[in-house]
Amino acid sequence: MTSNPLLTGPILPTLLRLALPNVLALMMGVLVSIAETVYIGRLGVVPLAAMALVLPFGMLPQMLSSGAMGGGVSSAVARALGAQDLGRAQALALHALAIGGVAGLGHAAIMIGLGPWFFRLLGGSGDVLAAAIAFSTVLFCGTPFIWLMNAMLSVVRGTGNMKLPSRIILGASVLQIAVGGSLGLGLGPLPRWGLPGVALGTIVGYGCGALFLFVYLTRGAGRLRLPLRGVRLRWPLFADILKVGAVSCLSPLQSVVTMMVITSLIARFDTQTLAGYGIGQRLEFLLIPVAFGIGVAAVPMVGMAIGAGEVARARRVAWTAGAVSGVNLLLIGSVIALYPGLWANLFSDDPQVLAAAGDYLRWAGPAFGLFGAAYTLYFASQGSGRVIGPVLAATGRLVLVVVAGQWLLGITTQVWPYFALVSGAMVVYAILCALAVKLTRWD
Repeated sequence: MTSNPLLTGPILPTLLRLALPNVLALMMGVLVSIAETVYIGRLGVVPLAAMALVLPFGMLPQMLSSGAMGGGVSSAVARALGAQDLGRAQALALHALAIGGVAGLGHAAIMIGLGPWFFRLLGGSGDVLAAAIAFSTVLFCGTPFIWLMNAMLSVVRGTGNMKLPSRIILGASVLQIAVGGSLGLGLGPLPRWGLPGVALGTIVGYGCGALFLFVYLTRGAGRLRLPLRGVRLRWPLFADILKVGAVSCLSPLQSVVTMMVITSLIARFDTQTLAGYGIGQRLEFLLIPVAFGIGVAAVPMVGMAIGAGEVARARRVAWTAGAVSGVNLLLIGSVIALYPGLWANLFSDDPQVLAAAGDYLRWAGPAFGLFGAAYTLYFASQGSGRVIGPVLAATGRLVLVVVAGQWLLGITTQVWPYFALVSGAMVVYAILCALAVKLTRWD
């Protein structure tokens, strides 16, 4: 019998081999976000502030559909194929597509209908609020494409194919940059549509990616075919996906709510401070793909070790993955904390905006490593099937931000204590997550 390298191979080299394609592909998402922030920075301070209001909501569909529900999809498909039940795997692919379609339409309807209210709740008003509404209305029309594309990417990953998802993400990212930049800035003969033009880049990129994957799966070009006839939607198959994906969705939801609370606190200051915070916050979101790519690689290694009864190996994989993420993000965060202009100067030349972004990055940068380690441990816990501990760690971070934020409102009129709170909350989240992994039984 051929040995399985995920079970018998050295942990660190195997983990890096699996993680590298994911990280490289997801880094294209980082380039997209950098490019979009550059476009918006060229449009002015008001669009930058509007971006800060929309950003937590704009990242949520990606986090839910890929990192949370996507884990449930990949897990269910992989288990079915492991049991040599191709029919069940194909039926699960159709159920995953149904979940993606319904979730995407529901998400779009909620955000288009309630988005203006959310932005006002965060402190948006006047020109900033109007720009945020114009941006988000177009952006969230593309939410169904995000959910559908990530649902099908997760199906493909569940078959063991990591190369195709990387190529799809690369192609969609290139389209998003080209279309968003051209329509946002009005390059060449194209109209200058500003923020709505940037948002159209998202729709085109994810729409084309979803269409390609749909054709790929319905033609059976991969290991399984997406059946469009002869399969009845059944609750047990939905439950097989949701028992992992639904619980996992709580973590990104709490992360976005945490960001919303912090944004609402910062929005009480002037527009330049909000814009500077938005630039710094953007970097925090952009570092997540590094931890995500390593965490996704840890999921099958942990899961197979648990299935084989190798609990000690599963824990070593989790800690190794967390350490790899932590070291990488600590290096990035430390450099940016020492030289915040390397990041902030890409997006604005306004002195007040740059000062606010610099203050935020000096406080938050050193904590990025711990945050990345904790985020990767969350994915490793998905592989073990014991994810509730890291979810509760995210709850602890949210509670700290809400309670301490309200306390700060009554004792200070300076912005730096709020930036310090962001850093402290990351540290607390990392400690709680590590304790959850250490104390939770995985056998």
